[in-house]
Amino acid sequence: MAGQSEGSIEIEAEPGRILAVIVDFESYPEWADGIRRAEVRARDDHGRATEVAFEFAAMGFTASYTLAYGYAPEDTGVSWTTVAASGAVRDIRGEYVLEPLDGDTEVTYRLTVELGVPVPGFLKKRADRTAIRTALEGLKKRVEG
Repeated sequence: MAGQSEGSIEIEAEPGRILAVIVDFESYPEWADGIRRAEVRARDDHGRATEVAFEFAAMGFTASYTLAYGYAPEDTGVSWTTVAASGAVRDIRGEYVLEPLDGDTEVTYRLTVELGVPVPGFLKKRADRTAIRTALEGLKKRVEG
């Protein structure tokens, strides 16, 4: 069962600065809770990561997955889909959407995760909300810190 979760936060920075943090995948283990390793496997002609392998561990679950990335024009966002996954997840899709607000930026994070292990619905919803909140708060702290 996969359902989309979404959250937004305002960050005191221009979209380009925020996007630079989002696409610095190798630094995710430093600020993104649960990410143990991130390795860029492919880049496009502009040097942007197009395929990234991750190792994740949290709440007793582990997963390895590779995501393919696509970029919106003019630093307005990035989206991803699953190339391969094993462990606690089967499929991950999501996006960051960046909307300028007079020097600040509203960041919306959407995430859909299909688990590879059985989890009661209420726990899945709680985990989804926690993932959204920690991703946005971690990004804000990293950008503004």
